[in-house]
Amino acid sequence: MDKWVISQDGSLPLYQEIMLLTEEKIKSGELAPGTRLPSERKLADALDVNRSTVIRAMEELTAQGVLIRKKGSGTYVNPDKWGLQTKPLINWGTSLTNETIKRKSAYELAADKVRAQKSEEILDLSRGVLSADLLPELKAPQLSWKELVQQEKEQTPRNTGIHSLRESVQSYLKKTYDMTVPLEEIMITSGTQNALFLISQGLLKPGDAVGIEAPSYFYSLRLFQAAGLRIVPIPMDAEGMTVKGLQEASVNHPLKMVFLNPIFQNPTGLVMSAKRKSEILDYCLMKRIPVVEDDAYGGLSFDSSVENSPLKKRDRQQQVIYLGTLSKLAGHHLRIGWMIGPPTILKELAAIRLQTDSELSFLPQFMADHFLRTEIDEHQDKITTELQKRARSMEKWLRAEFGDEIDFQPAKGGFHLYCRFPDKTKEEVDDILRKLLEKNIIVSEGQKFGDQMNGFRLSFVNFREDFLE
Repeated sequence: MDKWVISQDGSLPLYQEIMLLTEEKIKSGELAPGTRLPSERKLADALDVNRSTVIRAMEELTAQGVLIRKKGSGTYVNPDKWGLQTKPLINWGTSLTNETIKRKSAYELAADKVRAQKSEEILDLSRGVLSADLLPELKAPQLSWKELVQQEKEQTPRNTGIHSLRESVQSYLKKTYDMTVPLEEIMITSGTQNALFLISQGLLKPGDAVGIEAPSYFYSLRLFQAAGLRIVPIPMDAEGMTVKGLQEASVNHPLKMVFLNPIFQNPTGLVMSAKRKSEILDYCLMKRIPVVEDDAYGGLSFDSSVENSPLKKRDRQQQVIYLGTLSKLAGHHLRIGWMIGPPTILKELAAIRLQTDSELSFLPQFMADHFLRTEIDEHQDKITTELQKRARSMEKWLRAEFGDEIDFQPAKGGFHLYCRFPDKTKEEVDDILRKLLEKNIIVSEGQKFGDQMNGFRLSFVNFREDFLE
């Protein structure tokens, strides 16, 4: 039997030492996927620990999906990353929804009253959607309804979306990120929320723990709570989600999946470094934790120094499902997005969609295809230039208003700026937000994203200099 040695220095419980040792052997390749581990009795003798300690370590790793145990056969390194359910699960248990997500804070209730005025004298920086003046023309080709119906027949719609739109998405990703994606790995969705619903219903089950960045817009999504998922916050630093935080979360919880928004993250605007991307992927591969990457803003970079390539571009092991959307480029009226992942997984998720939502409508796919083929380049340049202008104007206003008391990193892309007052109490920050509200300026509280550090988000996509004049 290969050498199994743990430190037993008391810094960690023995079962966790055994878990980490097993993971290291998997990471180094000493234990390849599908490899059978030594028996619990042999491991206990080799490690000089009680057999019950080994059993607990093996059970924890099995719960986390790193190992699989076959009755009468032994324990094996799990060869499967996704753990796809054998049957689709539709869970309508809204009673599972977290009450703190459903309940509005005092600030949100006050903001609703301001919005109810329906006045042009409101600067709503809480809304992360394109303002009307940034929407594209969306010029439809001159086709009669009969010709459109014929187009639909020729496109031979399939569960994963019409062929020409999948080709357009393929070209867009190549042009934007130099990322080559096989056509069979592209599935069209009706937006990111639709994709997340399918994932939560098809690849997860009630009680599963999923890791998210802290803070994150994923925290506020009711569909996670409605699906009965347990959300595990994982801290970030200037380079994105920390590996140490991910390690601690995976030791304490059997993480079934990690959800990331690594480029111009919502709400912080952070961009995960290239080094961190590789580290996160390596660790998740070792732990057999699938990754869902939400790339809503990667194409909206206005700083050439930003390394905005997706994690998916580094994926060599089919461990990442990548989500993209047109809503941040063309507005939420064109609800079209895409999911990129292993064809077998997409096939299962498409089957679930047929049971819950029928086929995607042809017309929005047709419009999205036309937009990607004819308007995207000019429009993307236009809104990126305007977003940079609005970000700089808002940053200038914040400095004039609050001086050095406010802390934020200048935006390099996306829609959002995240701010804190490091030297102020929660009560003092609440008072500042209340005074902004009295001026009809609305922001998003950090607690909406799971932040406990008095942060708040401003979406410069809707900033107007004329409002402050």
